[in-house]
Amino acid sequence: MLPIMYTTQLFIISIAIFFVHNVLAEDNPEECETLPSELHIIKEEFDELGRLQRTCNGDIAVNKCEGACNSQVQPSVITPSGFLKECYCCRETFLRERIIALTHCYDPDGVRLTSDKLATLEVKLKEPADCKCFKCGDFSG
Repeated sequence: MLPIMYTTQLFIISIAIFFVHNVLAEDNPEECETLPSELHIIKEEFDELGRLQRTCNGDIAVNKCEGACNSQVQPSVITPSGFLKECYCCRETFLRERIIALTHCYDPDGVRLTSDKLATLEVKLKEPADCKCFKCGDFSG
């Protein structure tokens, strides 16, 4: 059993940490957002024997998740480590699938392809449709 004075000190420290955390959380709001970005994609296409048929590339506009989420570490008499950790990460709420066209295609010798059939290559990709703060390690979202 802990002495009453020690218990009171822990209680006062916990209140102070809670107060500081709430003040800091108000000063630093979560800023997890969905932002535009650009990727350079290169896709190689091979025949059934594994020989390179063409290489296509392009710059594609895609969404990304970026920002900061409020996290904290506080003393705890309950946890084995002596600290209660609450970590939050900025990540996607769900992914949207898109089909994009790579319009710069070249044969194995580096010659640009111009025929309608070979000049473009469609590729599927997934990008964040929306982002928010999730508890770290929680992949149910």
